[in-house]
Amino acid sequence: MLKIRLMGTRNDIKWFEKILKRQPKVVVTEFSELYRNKGTNRFYRAYVEVQKANVKEK
Repeated sequence: MLKIRLMGTRNDIKWFEKILKRQPKVVVTEFSELYRNKGTNRFYRAYVEVQKANVKEK
């Protein structure tokens, strides 16, 4: 399993979320809500958990 922090504009994060969810070798197990970065109104962050599609969780 990987835990990933995404940082970018709202549109960039939503775009990448769609790409991740379409990948046949990756399963998105969790995608957090968007959090605003301190000091800016433009950039946000989100947290994602992914794992390989062929690995069963214990």
